[in-house]
Amino acid sequence: MIYTKEVEMMCPVAKGAKHEPAPIPEEGKWVHAKEIKDISGFTHGIGWCAPQQGCCKLSLNVKDGVIEEALVETIGCSGMTHSAAMAAEILQGKTILEALNTDLVCDAINTAMRELFLQIVYGRSQSAFSDDGLAVGAGLEDLGKGLRSQVGTMYATKAKGVRYLEMAEGYVTGLALDADDEVIGYQFVNLGKMTDFIKAGDTPNEAWEKAKGQYGRVDDAAKIIDPRKE
Repeated sequence: MIYTKEVEMMCPVAKGAKHEPAPIPEEGKWVHAKEIKDISGFTHGIGWCAPQQGCCKLSLNVKDGVIEEALVETIGCSGMTHSAAMAAEILQGKTILEALNTDLVCDAINTAMRELFLQIVYGRSQSAFSDDGLAVGAGLEDLGKGLRSQVGTMYATKAKGVRYLEMAEGYVTGLALDADDEVIGYQFVNLGKMTDFIKAGDTPNEAWEKAKGQYGRVDDAAKIIDPRKE
C-alpha cells in the first residue's frame, strides 16, 4: 500500500464502534453481505435497449454468488431474440459480478442484468423469506405448461377499435362481440399444448382441436371475428 507523505505524518486514531453492513433478507436468513459469495436469491430484472425498440425479462437463481439458473425472455427485434440465446449460454456458471461486467450481447439484456443485480444485492428477491430459497428449475414455473413465455399482444385503432392477438392462455383465434359490437370474450389455441399433442402422436388437426379454449361470454356472442383479418 502506498501512502502520501501527509498521511504518513499522521498519528493513528483507533476505530471505535464496529459498523456491520445492514443485513439483507436471503432465503429465510438475515445476511451481512460482504462478498459476492454471500449473495443468494431468485428474482427477475427488466431491461430495455437504447433505441427502446424492445425489452428483456431476465430471471436468475443465484446460490452463493453463482448463477445456477437463467431464464431470458425478450420482446422486440429479431437481433435481441437471437442475442438471448447467447446470453443464456454466457450467464450460467458466472458470479453475479462477472455477469454484470460481461457483455450479454444486447443492450436490453445488459440493462436487465444491471437492474437484477441491484435488486438481489439489496435483498429484494422473490426468495428473500423462503427457507433455503427456490430450487434450481423454479424459473420454468414462470412459463407454465408448454414452457412458453406468457405474452400479451393487443392492437387498437380509433377507427376500428381493439384486437386481442395473444393472451396468457395462447394465440387468439376469435374475438366474441355482442349486438353492440363490444368485446365479451375470446377464443384461443394454446400453442405449447398443441405442440406437445403433436409430439405425442396426434395429427396437427387433432392437436389444434384439443388445444382450443375460450374465455368470457363466447357462447352469448352475436358474432365472432378473426382479430387478424376482420
